[in-house]
Amino acid sequence: MLGKLKHIETYDLIIVDTPPALSSAALAAVIPIADYLLLPTPPAPMDIAALVKTVKNTILPSGILHRVLLTKVDSRSLGEALEAQNMLMELEIPACYAFVKSYKAHERAALEGIPITQWKGRNAAEARADYIRVADEIQTDWKDS
Repeated sequence: MLGKLKHIETYDLIIVDTPPALSSAALAAVIPIADYLLLPTPPAPMDIAALVKTVKNTILPSGILHRVLLTKVDSRSLGEALEAQNMLMELEIPACYAFVKSYKAHERAALEGIPITQWKGRNAAEARADYIRVADEIQTDWKDS
């Protein structure tokens, strides 16, 4: 089914959210047809190590424009996210400057079945702002390509 996406002409943008495993069959199916990949990952060292391996072995050889997005960032330890960003950039793996911090708001909105952009509870504005910053940033990639 994913292989057919390249032939759909009625949309300007199609977003495919694959399972979180970097070696998933869905990711393998998306790579040949993608114009852009956003690779979300927590900033934990083991997650970053797995991501770096996938990027070097799978994403870079494909030549697809991509960026890493750090997610589930603990606002009490922003240094870990900044270290991860710096390491990725030193490895010449593009990473978003913006990242998505972890808030209970994400869980609560999901439980209510609404997107974080529509949730009205505690930390809703901060959570929403994270995604707006990410969207603004990755749109510059699409405009430049």
